Amino acid sequence: MRVTVETAMPAIATIIMYYQNMGFNMNAPTYRHILIIADIEGSSGCGSYRASSFLTRPWAKACAAMSRDVDAVVKALFDAGVELVTVKDFHRTAYNLLPEMIDRRAVVVCGYRQGPVPGLGDPKDADGVMMLGMHAAAGTSGFLAHTLTSRLASLKVNGRPLAEVELFAAALAPFGLPALFFSGCPRACAQARQRIPGIQTFSIDKSIPPHALDADRWRKGLARSAVEALSNETTKPYRPQGPFRADIAIRDGAKAAAKMADRWGFDRTGARVHIDAPDMDTLYNRLIRLCYLPPLAEKTLPFSLMLFNAMGWLGRLWVRRQLN
Repeated sequence: MRVTVETAMPAIATIIMYYQNMGFNMNAPTYRHILIIADIEGSSGCGSYRASSFLTRPWAKACAAMSRDVDAVVKALFDAGVELVTVKDFHRTAYNLLPEMIDRRAVVVCGYRQGPVPGLGDPKDADGVMMLGMHAAAGTSGFLAHTLTSRLASLKVNGRPLAEVELFAAALAPFGLPALFFSGCPRACAQARQRIPGIQTFSIDKSIPPHALDADRWRKGLARSAVEALSNETTKPYRPQGPFRADIAIRDGAKAAAKMADRWGFDRTGARVHIDAPDMDTLYNRLIRLCYLPPLAEKTLPFSLMLFNAMGWLGRLWVRRQLN
């Protein structure tokens, strides 16, 4: 008997129906649990530094727009068959997202965690990460470009600018998470593509102020692009090979550099700080010490985080009052 496409189709359909009846989803996406890291600078509501700054009226509006951006992506991921979405707020106080504006099926995590991934906490069984509303690296020309903090005028590692997409992707690599998707200004997206092979990006034109942006249309494109990234099976967990040497320019000069670096014994020449590390995980932890942690704060980190998170929680209450 000669087998043709026409004669084979009934058998193929029977096989598909069998597996569907057995509980297999033949159209299920490759990734079951997506972790979203959300920042504000590359979101639809942030058009200025004030809109990224704690306890300002533009920041309150940006928090609402950031939440709507995330909601659009979350809904689209669930519609595409993703079973679980965890959203981690990662801007400034980490209390910018308004959970009541985000699809209730998502797990929204605000505030910072000590570990196992610094700030992010435990990614649990997530199998892919998406980064929304991000920005370009310190010392580059992107919109509100910085790495970790605006106190760093520039940060180069092994001679090239270091963006947060690299730090986060490398920190999550030991858990097997590939960085699938990234959104931000065009410069930030270009840096993400240069650093993370195969990552899909979606940019926002920051020359258009938030009040003039067609946010609904832009969010539809953002969500559609995020869903397309679910078919990305080529991007691997990001594991750059060390050693690494970071050369850092402190924006406020030599005195500020001395205060930040000398307490940890980092090499310093005037306003420039130099940090050596054998791997990206060690570099990330040393950068966190430089940017955020006096030795006393590190020794009392659980208590320090509790106080900082409480401040963020109160700030979000203020946002809700502003929006109401």
